Amino acid sequence: MLDLLWRGALIGVGATALIDIWAILLAALFGLPRPNWGMVGRWVWHLRDGKVFHDDIGKAQPYAHELALGWAFHYLVGLVYGVILVLATGAAWLTAPTFLPAFILGIVTVGAGWFLLAPGMGAGWAASKTPNPTKTRALNLISHTVFAIGLFGTALLIR
Repeated sequence: MLDLLWRGALIGVGATALIDIWAILLAALFGLPRPNWGMVGRWVWHLRDGKVFHDDIGKAQPYAHELALGWAFHYLVGLVYGVILVLATGAAWLTAPTFLPAFILGIVTVGAGWFLLAPGMGAGWAASKTPNPTKTRALNLISHTVFAIGLFGTALLIR
């Protein structure tokens, strides 16, 4: 069991690193803004007070270490998703990984962003309050597909 957990954690961290590389490429090639993990850290910080939903997380009380907290949370979530994938698919998947389970999880995880994080930070359900919700949703789906590729690719690398 411990083997499944550490390998799942490694797979999740690898996939999270790939999604970060993807964000860097999108910024460099298309001028798209990179994720602001500081605001995510601020959101996480305010969870301790029971405050899940904000009208605008940018107007919430800042936290001195919100950037570090946001990055740590980002990688923790990726790690947890990797563990969930491995526990759901089992040891046999680690021996012969296939893309479909990783893809399904990657797409399912968009829901956490659309129905918890985005409204929690004031961007509305499924990013409905962003300047271009359709573009935001499409980029979310593409990015989570990249995450799925990272799950699968990291599983292939460590098998």
